[in-house]
Amino acid sequence: MTHANAYLLFNYLTRCYLHMMRISAVIITYNEENHISRCLDSLKSIADEIVVVDSFSKDKTKEICLSMGVCFFENPFEGFTAQKNHAMKLATFDYILSLDADEYLSDELKESIQNVKENGANVHGYTMNRLNRYRDKWIKTCGWYPDRKIRFWDRRQGEWHGGKVHEIVKLQPSAQSAHLEGDLLHISYENVSQFIKKIQEYSEIYAQDNAHKKKSSVFKIIYKTIFSFMKAYFIKGGILDGYEGLLISGSIAIGVFYKYSKLLEANRSFKH
Repeated sequence: MTHANAYLLFNYLTRCYLHMMRISAVIITYNEENHISRCLDSLKSIADEIVVVDSFSKDKTKEICLSMGVCFFENPFEGFTAQKNHAMKLATFDYILSLDADEYLSDELKESIQNVKENGANVHGYTMNRLNRYRDKWIKTCGWYPDRKIRFWDRRQGEWHGGKVHEIVKLQPSAQSAHLEGDLLHISYENVSQFIKKIQEYSEIYAQDNAHKKKSSVFKIIYKTIFSFMKAYFIKGGILDGYEGLLISGSIAIGVFYKYSKLLEANRSFKH
């Protein structure tokens, strides 16, 4: 290859690089030493930077992140929505790819994101299916799949919304979105104890966040609990997944029971 041809090739590659979409992967963490390496590994080939905002973990999360060369920050936790918006603001690039520490990209989803990166975005946000795993089994029943979410978007067109739990990305009314092929893989729970612990945590946060804002009653507790089990186990096919389907459907119902029971008590305490 002549010097002239080499120079032209260099210029071409430089222009392609400068015009290629740049992606900031953003993750929030707290005591995630068992999951964070898998998450970061899945992002290496896609993200131009990885930003981790940690809530002062007491395990080896910080050491693992620093050893893998991410941009690591610490910030007090004030709820998932607030923490994720804070992390997003620390990113360098406008296109955000947001994962939880116990999530990672499937190969097909990586390829889909890479195609968008190379060819340019024609919309402002992208949804993806999340596939959840309980112990060693991937679950596509109980309402757990496709669990479609926006996790890749232009931060100039959207941000995280919600209370302290169940946060979602909302785009501007004029923004457009498209769907990506492939799954966002989520390691949900390894055992029943983890499931129950998470139910208790989320139901407590829900009650505190919605006290005197939303109503609850004995009748509401009963019918919502029963309906949530029937929906997950029969309507959403949990019965087809054997023990895991029964466990997940029952846990969903228990979560609803605790959520509205704690809300009822919180409302009564507020009145008194």
